Amino acid sequence: MKSIPSLDRYIFRLVILPMLGVFAIAASLLLLDKMLRLFDFVAVEGGPVGVVFKMLGALIPEYASLAIPLGLLLGILLAFRKLATSSELDVMRAVGLSYGRLLRVPYIITAVLMAVNVALVFYVQPVSRYYYEQLEYELRSGALGASIKVGEFTTLADRMALRIDSSEDDGRRLRGIFARVADDKGQVLSISAAEGAFLATSDSPDTIILRLTDGTIVQDTGEQTPRVLSFTRHDLPIDLPAVEEFRARGDAEREYILPELLRIGWSESTTQAKRDASQASFNFRMVEVVMMALMPLLAVALAIPPKRSTSALGVFVSIVMVVAYHKVNQYGEDIAALGRFDPVLALWVPFVLFAALIVWMYYKVAYVPGGQPIGALETAFAKLAGRLRKLFGRRRPARAGELAPAE
Repeated sequence: MKSIPSLDRYIFRLVILPMLGVFAIAASLLLLDKMLRLFDFVAVEGGPVGVVFKMLGALIPEYASLAIPLGLLLGILLAFRKLATSSELDVMRAVGLSYGRLLRVPYIITAVLMAVNVALVFYVQPVSRYYYEQLEYELRSGALGASIKVGEFTTLADRMALRIDSSEDDGRRLRGIFARVADDKGQVLSISAAEGAFLATSDSPDTIILRLTDGTIVQDTGEQTPRVLSFTRHDLPIDLPAVEEFRARGDAEREYILPELLRIGWSESTTQAKRDASQASFNFRMVEVVMMALMPLLAVALAIPPKRSTSALGVFVSIVMVVAYHKVNQYGEDIAALGRFDPVLALWVPFVLFAALIVWMYYKVAYVPGGQPIGALETAFAKLAGRLRKLFGRRRPARAGELAPAE
């Protein structure tokens, strides 16, 4: 650690703390938004609550691949903004330190995060996405279990309707049970019972037993007077629906890992549609990773406010630029996957244009004295902020002997 220059250690501390904070906040917001929708989905499907957290865990790699570039950008931007607003950057520049030298540590961090993102988008994310789809399928099909909703009719095996008034001991004791069972011969059984419980069977895993206590059975054959039978205990078998095996991985191109994308996208044995979709997915993931190499330059270009100003407009502009570029890439992937545009042109032309804009912005800050790449925006923002302060600011009451301002 002593061999590392103190300047690099200082910049590392300035970058790493906000970067980790932004990464944690961005990932948490994405997960919380998804969590609310998953809880609603699981509640509607009647599945166990624990599956929500499994599904969220499967989405972490996908959200991490989005949060890592944003955290890297804002971590470097906030670090250099602090250096600029505290005049430390002026001192460093005065002693001959170039921006290239100051960006040494940020680029080391960038290289590490690019390697992590490559592993995420090309290997971890496709497998985790497939696992998420599998959990969703099993939840819809009932393979993860289902719950009987109290006070509502629940259909089981397409021939039984069941209603329960109350549930105790985490569902082990049921009260106020009503069941209506129909068979293939047109006979209908209407069963009511004071209590009941579900029991598993060892000989048939696809059948469970609903053991009823103190109830009545009404048998309606449709041809004669219904028969009524009272019972102290009655076991009602319930056939669980068969669960089909989930599909193999690869239904969508985002489920392919890197070797599979390369094999399918450039194989003559696959259809043109599959090649277009695979090439589009490969180029989309590549531009998202390569763009991270330009994040330090963009961060520096937007981090330094005008002299005698503490404007945070650069932070806002950086987020808008990164999110907008990500959306442009998504649109390029979509049209390329449909075969309407060449994948290389659809994804790498926007990259070249965006990279040229970032390099120009960095050049203005690093090599043009007093250069401000968003100087016009800063001026307009300052004028707008001043007018808003005048519009919403409190008017100072006139003192004795002073003239009131003319209306």
